[in-house]
Amino acid sequence: MRRKEWFNSGSTKETAPLKGKSGANGCVELKTELGLVNGIGIIVGVIVGAGIFVSPKGVLKATGSIGAALVVWVLCGFLSMIGAQCYAELGTAIPRSGGDYAYINEAFGPLPAFLYLWVALVVINPTGNAITALTFAQYILTPFFQIGRASCRERV
Repeated sequence: MRRKEWFNSGSTKETAPLKGKSGANGCVELKTELGLVNGIGIIVGVIVGAGIFVSPKGVLKATGSIGAALVVWVLCGFLSMIGAQCYAELGTAIPRSGGDYAYINEAFGPLPAFLYLWVALVVINPTGNAITALTFAQYILTPFFQIGRASCRERV
């Protein structure tokens, strides 16, 4: 038996019934849970995916040796782990969707939560994306254009 699905455009599309787990309305739905492996994957992807490419040169310059740089990386990883555990505890204490907004709303009320949303939308998220994009561009273009190095004419 075929059923019709209505979309926002007003057109209909016939689909075959889906097999598998179904929700209360008879449609296949995604699970609304995030397990330990999924959480670790997200955290590692965010922290390692962006941060590790931005700071190694600065850490090596500031510390002066590879061993000291590794110690700094381990200590910073430990601090990040403590922060992630605090955030996970906050998530279990306030089991609502919305992330930071829900936590700020619960702790300080709707006005600070609303202001945080606007600051995150206008400042925090765009600057994080810009830093990631600039770092990516610098790493991609450095082999081709030797950014930050003297040109061949200046060496002679």
